[in-house]
Amino acid sequence: MYLARARDGSYYCGYALDPDARVAAHNAGKGSKALRGRIPVRLAFTRRFSDKGDALRFECELKCRTPQEKATLSERWLRSR
Repeated sequence: MYLARARDGSYYCGYALDPDARVAAHNAGKGSKALRGRIPVRLAFTRRFSDKGDALRFECELKCRTPQEKATLSERWLRSR
């Protein structure tokens, strides 16, 4: 599960086995149509799950969070890297 930050400051949440490759695909124009006009995007948060269902549930929960909550999560994650 990953969170990407677009050029305009918005966040995009998705599921991928390789988040770095997925962000590269977004930046190449081969990812989500929602991001095509807002590239480049950068990886803002990732979290690994052992179960795909758990990852998808967390993705759904994260999509419901406010932009400020996503920003806080991203800032903490980036500092810990």
